[in-house]
Amino acid sequence: MRKQQAVLLAGDVLAFAIITLFGFSSHEELVASAVSRMLATFLPFLAAWLLVAPWLDLYDPTARKQSTLLWRTPLAAVLAAPFGAWLRGLVLSAPILPVFVLVMAGVSALAMTLWRLAASILLFRNPSE
Repeated sequence: MRKQQAVLLAGDVLAFAIITLFGFSSHEELVASAVSRMLATFLPFLAAWLLVAPWLDLYDPTARKQSTLLWRTPLAAVLAAPFGAWLRGLVLSAPILPVFVLVMAGVSALAMTLWRLAASILLFRNPSE
């Protein structure tokens, strides 16, 4: 794995961790006793992202440098959200609420797009890397 791909992967993991923490915090559930539920949210959505993102070339170093391809990031988040919610539902043996899927799709799309935009501007300016 190239350095740029490793940075993108690490940033993606961190972004989903922040999204998860933000979600639990916004529901005032950011407590130690909720760690297992946080993991039951974080891991399925991260797994869904990691399954979808490569199909849209989000780890391809040449595609990443082209700003016109930035639209793929929110698309990947929107496509991954239902699958992540389904996986989360399996893990928790809980129903999948459509509003939760929509919120996760929107928040993930925004967060991942901002992270990927920042990465392309700050980390990958040099085309020789």
